[in-house]
Amino acid sequence: MKKFLLLFIGLTIMQFGSAQPTNLTTDLLEHTDRVFLDGYISNVSLEDINVARTVIERYQTAQIRSDKPRLGWVVNGDKPNTRQTAYRILMASSTEILAKDEGNIWDSGKTDSDNSVSILYAGKPLESSKTYFWKVKTWDNYGVESVWSQPKGFITATTLDGKTARYPLQISEQTPVKMQPISNTLTFIDFGKAAFGTVKLTLSSQKDTDSSTIRLGESVKNGRIDRQPGGTIRFAEYKLPLIKGTHTYTVKIRPDKRNTSQSANESGVIAILMPDYTGEVMPFRYCEVESAEAPKSAVRRMVHYPFDNSAATFHSSDDILNQIWELCKYSIIATSFTGVYIDGDRERIPYEGDAYINQLCHYSTDREYSLARHSIEHLLKYPTWPTDEMLAMIPVVWNDYLYTGNSAILEQYYELLTAKTLSGLRETNGLISTRTGKVTPEFCATINYKGKRIADLVDWPQAGGFGAVGESDGFVFTDYNTVVNALYYENMRLISLIAKALNKTDDEIKFAKEADNVKRQFNALLLDKKKNIYRDGIDTEHSALHSNMFAQEYGLPPAKSAASVAEFIRSRKMACSVYGAQHLLDAVYRYGDADYGLELMTSTTDRSWFNMIRVGSTITLEAWDNKYKPNQDWNHAWGAAPANIIPRWLMGIQPLEAGFKRVRIQPQPSSLRHAEMSLPTVRGTIHVAFDNTPDGVFALEISIPANMTAEVVLPVQDPWHYNLTVKGTSLKPTKRKGKNLILEAGSGTTRYTVEGMRRD
Repeated sequence: MKKFLLLFIGLTIMQFGSAQPTNLTTDLLEHTDRVFLDGYISNVSLEDINVARTVIERYQTAQIRSDKPRLGWVVNGDKPNTRQTAYRILMASSTEILAKDEGNIWDSGKTDSDNSVSILYAGKPLESSKTYFWKVKTWDNYGVESVWSQPKGFITATTLDGKTARYPLQISEQTPVKMQPISNTLTFIDFGKAAFGTVKLTLSSQKDTDSSTIRLGESVKNGRIDRQPGGTIRFAEYKLPLIKGTHTYTVKIRPDKRNTSQSANESGVIAILMPDYTGEVMPFRYCEVESAEAPKSAVRRMVHYPFDNSAATFHSSDDILNQIWELCKYSIIATSFTGVYIDGDRERIPYEGDAYINQLCHYSTDREYSLARHSIEHLLKYPTWPTDEMLAMIPVVWNDYLYTGNSAILEQYYELLTAKTLSGLRETNGLISTRTGKVTPEFCATINYKGKRIADLVDWPQAGGFGAVGESDGFVFTDYNTVVNALYYENMRLISLIAKALNKTDDEIKFAKEADNVKRQFNALLLDKKKNIYRDGIDTEHSALHSNMFAQEYGLPPAKSAASVAEFIRSRKMACSVYGAQHLLDAVYRYGDADYGLELMTSTTDRSWFNMIRVGSTITLEAWDNKYKPNQDWNHAWGAAPANIIPRWLMGIQPLEAGFKRVRIQPQPSSLRHAEMSLPTVRGTIHVAFDNTPDGVFALEISIPANMTAEVVLPVQDPWHYNLTVKGTSLKPTKRKGKNLILEAGSGTTRYTVEGMRRD
């Protein structure tokens, strides 16, 4: 009887298949079948707007702009080490045809492949302004055939130009956390967090000649909205004429000349404008209503890019770290209001270096990639003036490929990307310079630059700018800038990897040799051999934090100098801006100094993320404090570095192969007793949790989604004397690297316990 039951269960699994594929994406967009009505997600279907023509409202959709979109899905399976071995895709012109398991547009047939993140469409030519529907089934390494996925629809754009498809902006309505009467005629309203949007109010009036005064602001002073907050912290006041009776009113936000100007700045770029269906917005948390009668209700209409707030979670035993995570995560959704990565509210202009931080944070907090990819395309066409910012473009593009597995941008823009390394500025000594006459109109044309100048920046603001003391740690500018050339080295290393990904072998070898040469010359010309730290340039003896942290971030110091560089970095503390803090933390954690990394993130000084919370902001600031940048704004995503540092370094989750086909999990806990995280990826969600006891016992539990493998790196005090158990069984790994044990893991949940853990 028992054998018969087991046979029946086995046959049932074979008949009905394993768990169906989920989270279907078309050009990395999952919700291509949803229709928005002026920013609100609606019940309207694609058939309603494309076939039945029943929609009279103004609507927006995510339109696919490629005639050969890339399809993806999440593979599911309860068995350990589940891998996809084959798939079959059906695409049809209607749901009725697809329901018959027929694909009149494309039937891929059973295709042997483990790829589930970037399948290039290969069916009949797609037409513009048409709706298509598709579904997929998979086979796994256990021989199990899945059931068909739920169908997914998408609509194509009027022009199929191959550009990034993206969602419309979304409007979320939010009610106050507090409505407090200040007097008989004044009500103070707190929405809990700042957001970009406008406000709707329901007010009553006894006569048509009444009016109300509405004040909106980001900061408070003595229990009231601060009307003179300084810098670019926002405050606005509006007069609202009322109508007799009870009515609902909306406040029209006045455009700011600075962030809506269509005059090109020194880079030749202009501000990003809001679409007509959302209207103009401003950042505010607080609202004051001065009226004869208190408001019946207040609603904030927040504008943002679609975001799944539950996709990524983090919690630890350190309450300050938890608050900083929430601050930085929220900053990503709050600053997405234009649908492009911008530098903040003051200018609303995209910059490459800002986008680098914004992208890493976004990819660490949501399974959403289109906003970053659209920003990449914008920045490739409209680069900005600082050399440092330009050199962030290649890391941004490479990160996108690592996180998505989608090579479309690499393929489409490869020639431009090779120019974006700025190798055209290379001098005979192997380093690049903007001061030796190579910034010519011809060079600028190769990188699409239309601005007035190109110059090195290092950090912002520089000394004297806006009355600030400066954030570049006294960096001395010379013809050959150490920070810029560290970035140049990383560009050459990454462009070689890009060439490899595109099977351009000759270019791969050429660029790898150039990277090696840059590293050799960098150390020969810029490393102070007596102090074993880096100087700011060839013609100066000064050593700034930035010269050393950028070198350490990219692995440039020779083995004999690495400790000296790390010691110097520690000695300079947080002598950089919130932008520089991204690179400082990358350098610190890359070196393995987890104690210092945790200390920096949980600091409570005035140069800390906790200080941003303390001064009253709920979005990361442009600078550590007003005194460091008097004209700063309170809504800069470039200050949100912990949103990616916590997942990538503290929890240690980083892709090793494109599209998270293979991942490394290497926590650096330091003294943190407990932490747990859920990280969304293109292949599904990774869960990592650890307990770190004072007696040196380290317990790590990981859950890896199907069709992914992991390299797990565990710290020990002595790599030859420890006790390791995996799923309750003692184990001696054969792979070690320094004081780390290296193990392999497939999909499923695995628990590791190490006695004799290394104290970082």
